[in-house]
Amino acid sequence: MTSKPKKIVLAYSGGLDTSVILKWLQDHYGAEVVTFTADLGQGEELEPARRKAEAAGIKDIFIEDLREEFVRDYCFPMVRANAVYEGQYLLGTSIARPLISKRLVEIAHQTGADAVAHGATGKGNDQVRFELAVAALDPELKCIAPWREWDLTSRTKLIEYAESHGIEVPSDKRGEAPFSVDANLWHTSSEGKMLEDPAEEAFNEVCLRTGHPEDGPDEPEYVTLGFERGDAVSIDGGKLSPATLLTRLNDLGARHGIGRLDLVENRFVGMKSRGIYETPGGTILMMAHRGIEQLTLDRGAMHLKDELMPKYAKLLYDGFWFSPEREMLQAAIDHSQRHVTGEVRLKLYKGNVMVVGRTSPNSLYSLEHVTFEEDDVYDQSDAAGFITLNALRLRLIADRKKRLGQND
Repeated sequence: MTSKPKKIVLAYSGGLDTSVILKWLQDHYGAEVVTFTADLGQGEELEPARRKAEAAGIKDIFIEDLREEFVRDYCFPMVRANAVYEGQYLLGTSIARPLISKRLVEIAHQTGADAVAHGATGKGNDQVRFELAVAALDPELKCIAPWREWDLTSRTKLIEYAESHGIEVPSDKRGEAPFSVDANLWHTSSEGKMLEDPAEEAFNEVCLRTGHPEDGPDEPEYVTLGFERGDAVSIDGGKLSPATLLTRLNDLGARHGIGRLDLVENRFVGMKSRGIYETPGGTILMMAHRGIEQLTLDRGAMHLKDELMPKYAKLLYDGFWFSPEREMLQAAIDHSQRHVTGEVRLKLYKGNVMVVGRTSPNSLYSLEHVTFEEDDVYDQSDAAGFITLNALRLRLIADRKKRLGQND
């Protein structure tokens, strides 16, 4: 029989669910609990989490600002890959979990803990993401998921447990929550309850980060992003740190209602779910990165990247950030970005972001070759042989169909 853990590091927000989980871990396992609260740019005051943890008798409390690391080491590599899940989702929740998991494991090592715990439910993707990451980083650590173990199977039972143990229950938690929200510097994600009917429009009730596109400025706004080796480094010529740059893009995108998405997606655990996502800065950044790649990537490299991207996005979505195959893909993608340097000019207007100009010292664009005017570098008669050779197999197939009397 596996022994109970003696010390547990809990991913702790200070909200109702993780406050109940904290007490439940203490009671159920009789273990010392260490709390870890990550600031990934969710826009919430984190000191209340410290006060609540102290009130629960927690000695080791970790509250860390990870915004720069989050954008630099997780969001930016994802942007280099142009990663989009199922054609639309920019993976904002998925990309946050590896960093949280990494710090859970590091804090466990630092404090001598033998287990980590998270508040993800048994129906979602996050339980998979947390636990695959922990398994990759330290398979000796036990990973505890209270929602799969306890008998607090309803909001009513959760509140009753909280009240019976002196845990504060905010007034807005006593009713049925209209939907749940996950937020970080890359995006906001809203799911559940009123959003569970995919036929009902929900943007007006749900969107927290972006203004309505139709209410945006009546004049377009132009912005120029500078890139070095595939990473954005400046806005309108001003150098910025990764997190500061994304924050600035979020403000721009929010003003113009950019980055809203209503998506029915396929969860890794097998079911479909409906979510409302807001990724204002990320949407601008992804569009700009595509724009600079258009100038600087060779056709073969670009098309290969486009073939690899869905695999990369699925690995990220499914929780395999720390897998060897994701690292292999990342190495290839990063190699492709050596010359992805330059500037992209974008036009922002009422929910839309459009590339309107690009420049690069590493550009492969040749006006001499592409011009409709007379030139000395391209012999148009060469195209005849090129077409003849490419058409050869098609001609042979057509001859066979004729010989066999086939029309399809």
